[in-house]
Amino acid sequence: MTGIRFERVSVAYDGTTVLDALDLTVEPGEVMALLGPSGSGKTTALRAVAGFVRPASGRVFLGGRDVTGLPPHRRGIGMVVQQYALFPHMRVADNVAFGLRAQKVPRREIPARVAEALEMTGMGEYGRRYPRELSGGQQQRVAIARALAVRPGVLLLDEPLSALDARLRSGMLAELARLHRELPDVTILYVTHDQVEALTLADRIAVMDRARLQDVGTPRELYRAPRTEFTASFVGNANLLPVTVGSTGVAFDGVELQVDTQGAAKGAAATLCVRPHLVGLGPGPNRLAGVVGEIQWRGATHRLYVDVGGHRVMADVRELRRPPAPGEAVEMHFAPEDAVLLAAGVSSD
Repeated sequence: MTGIRFERVSVAYDGTTVLDALDLTVEPGEVMALLGPSGSGKTTALRAVAGFVRPASGRVFLGGRDVTGLPPHRRGIGMVVQQYALFPHMRVADNVAFGLRAQKVPRREIPARVAEALEMTGMGEYGRRYPRELSGGQQQRVAIARALAVRPGVLLLDEPLSALDARLRSGMLAELARLHRELPDVTILYVTHDQVEALTLADRIAVMDRARLQDVGTPRELYRAPRTEFTASFVGNANLLPVTVGSTGVAFDGVELQVDTQGAAKGAAATLCVRPHLVGLGPGPNRLAGVVGEIQWRGATHRLYVDVGGHRVMADVRELRRPPAPGEAVEMHFAPEDAVLLAAGVSSD
């Protein structure tokens, strides 16, 4: 089993740092998602593992071996990119066999390896077709089969689902989760800007912003107990309310709210993080009163945007028979244990 380790890896283009001193370890057999907005450095980190970019400083290790100076074909990796990169003039089976031939796998072994990879991705019956005869989801399966055919210790996935529509993306997420269960020895580094993909697939998520690693943890840790405002807002939606720490709670808009303030100094400025689905309508603990500014119907839920003392508070509530109208006064509440206190100013800077 092969793990990945970044040791103070930095990459610069034309004097601009696009990856800044990345320290990160991906354990053998783990799925690690690199999550962040465009320009955050996540794709650069993946390309450094692949060998397509050379770090200005730092080292990259695969399975304990320093591969910083090795060319891509000597690293034992498989890679799937956003646009599939299939050869249009080759049939599916030949596309899958391409990497095997490049690695000089004995010719007699190639058909069985191709068939195995296609079956694994549900494309066993499509070997004679050309890419143009396949749907987008099927082409992506072929690209994954090509990467798996070389039996890599590390699989790199660079925004592999972003070109698919919502229905196909959901199906491919399920397929990737199944593949990971069937290939527990393969270490996967998955680059995405989509929080749903990261939360669904990853064992751990590394949150990137402005060329730096901002946070790392399991999906549950980052969602339920984010450590920075950036993580709170990027890994799921969040209400981020400016508060002042008191003796037994915090003050927001002149209202005392009961939350855990352990470790926070009395009188300190802080940020209170509350997820919208944990905010309920009506009276209750930690009452907030405001005026509805906008309401969106989302099928099973309504998203309310409520002005509370000049601050917008989001609440996701079950579909209402008579939702409040814009301009209507409402009460909201949340449980003390559903809020996380963040130190003010602890963000992506």
